[in-house]
Amino acid sequence: MTAELTTESTPESWGEPRTRTVAWHDPMVTAAGALVRTGLETMEAIRDGILPPPPIAMLVQLGISSLEEGRVEFTCDVDESVYNPIGVVHGGLVCTVLDTVVGCAVHTTLPAGVGYTSIELKVNYLRAVHATSGPLTAVGTVVKPGRRVAFAEGEVRNAAGQTVATATGSLLVFPIPA
Repeated sequence: MTAELTTESTPESWGEPRTRTVAWHDPMVTAAGALVRTGLETMEAIRDGILPPPPIAMLVQLGISSLEEGRVEFTCDVDESVYNPIGVVHGGLVCTVLDTVVGCAVHTTLPAGVGYTSIELKVNYLRAVHATSGPLTAVGTVVKPGRRVAFAEGEVRNAAGQTVATATGSLLVFPIPA
């Protein structure tokens, strides 16, 4: 498959092309803001529009619904732009959402100048997601905070309240180099 497809080179049977535009701001503004804020303060600053959301949030249409120390809730709008070849939302999108809420839940427990990265994510897919399934709601909860490794879990539900996927994750916690 080529990324160079144009309406002149595609079969008429494909129908009219559809588009979705993604805009984002400099991610280093957020990274710099995170150096001087606790994890919870950073997440609140993103939610409140003081810091720009990370580009991945704009790409996957992810927004913060609620925050507290050790728990986050995000929503994700889904549409057919994230479909896989069999006509359902790609599992990678759901995995990305779970990785985000698991990581951000841990982030809310960290002091200023401390970062995190996923070292393991175990995802269970329970039902298919379609464009009509959303918006999705994802909750991340810290199971065990830590100074070196933290553990959290996540759950994604569709608009009907049905669980579509769950995850458990381990995250490495480390000081952010200045």
